[in-house]
Amino acid sequence: MIHGVLFDLEGVLYVGGYPLPGSREALQSLRAASIPMRFVTNSTRMTRSAIVNRLARMGLEVPFQHLFTPVVAARNYLIARKLTPHLLVHPDIQGEFADLMGPPPSVVLLGDAGPSFTYEALNQCFRLLLDGLPLLAMGSNRYFRQDDQLSLDIGPFMAALEYAAELEAVVLGKPSPDFFLAAVNSLDLPPQDVIMVGDDAEMDVGGALAAGLRAALVRTGKYRPGDETRVEPGGGRVFNDLDAVVDYIL
Repeated sequence: MIHGVLFDLEGVLYVGGYPLPGSREALQSLRAASIPMRFVTNSTRMTRSAIVNRLARMGLEVPFQHLFTPVVAARNYLIARKLTPHLLVHPDIQGEFADLMGPPPSVVLLGDAGPSFTYEALNQCFRLLLDGLPLLAMGSNRYFRQDDQLSLDIGPFMAALEYAAELEAVVLGKPSPDFFLAAVNSLDLPPQDVIMVGDDAEMDVGGALAAGLRAALVRTGKYRPGDETRVEPGGGRVFNDLDAVVDYIL
């Protein structure tokens, strides 16, 4: 039985600034059936408040405390270990770490920095890694969909630094099992009773299955023909849209 649901956001509930057909109704149906939900995203260009407000403008009601982001996971990780970060992140989220800054840095924190991914910025991180600092990455996605086109995400830049500095990053967002399980634990359910719904065969479905959850891939967002072969052998399900997913859950 499925007793809880985790939803990815971009590509599953909405694309760009518009909700996907049936997304509002899907959430309403699950709420009417008393199926608890949590929302997990690898977005590191916006604060949690900004994401909740953006969803609200699209008519998608997501409680602040039910949204799990790598930015929150990174803050918790840094605070728990008393680490001071050197940031290579998007300008819009730098303020989320302002209270944790101060020389000298003890860790390099990597997010989707967008235009801030310059040679100089990456080289500065590289030199700090050579000096012995560990690398934290708020996800390892290869790409994301932006304005109907695919764009490089954090993963390629993380891989470049790993290769150059001959080390392995600690990934705090999807597909880290700890990231999925933090959301699952907030539901007070065992992982096998929770299904992850996403559009990314590797990060959403593969990551969830590895963490012991069930998983469903929807043919929306960044889905690409042939992704079925990447998820079905491991036990993932594939659906055309959210209506079909909700029918399956209920």
